[in-house]
Amino acid sequence: MTGPATPSSARCPICGKPSEPRLRPFCSRRCADVDLNRWLGEVYVVPGDDPAAAAGSGLPEDDADF
Repeated sequence: MTGPATPSSARCPICGKPSEPRLRPFCSRRCADVDLNRWLGEVYVVPGDDPAAAAGSGLPEDDADF
């Protein structure tokens, strides 16, 4: 039977190496940067409402020219 993961047994989500406590959950600054680049490049996406529907409800019609 295994218990919950402890910080010493946690693995880096990018490469699978043991994570570094100061960079948790990553093992290195490089893996943290790879993860950030994936978010910024929209590889990872948080599901939500349809963006086209949300774009039309941003400003009231009176403020549309600003």
